[in-house]
Amino acid sequence: MTKTKVTRPATASKASNVLTSENTGAKSKSAAASALSQTNAPNKTTSHSVASKASSVLRDGRTRAESKSAAASALAQAGKNKKGR
Repeated sequence: MTKTKVTRPATASKASNVLTSENTGAKSKSAAASALSQTNAPNKTTSHSVASKASSVLRDGRTRAESKSAAASALAQAGKNKKGR
């Protein structure tokens, strides 16, 4: 089954803003980098490590909307759970 989700241009712009901000935390930047790398890249998926960080960003009440948007995009493009191999 082919992955069809990619980061939309509007979300990619938000992810870029997150990456260039000096006031953004490492978890937000990690999720934003993942989302940005998946712009026009249907074969890329978010790693388990970054998906975990993105989840944390989404649950944090102090996080800006731009960071949450990028984190949500990264999380939506996470690969399948590989437990039980």
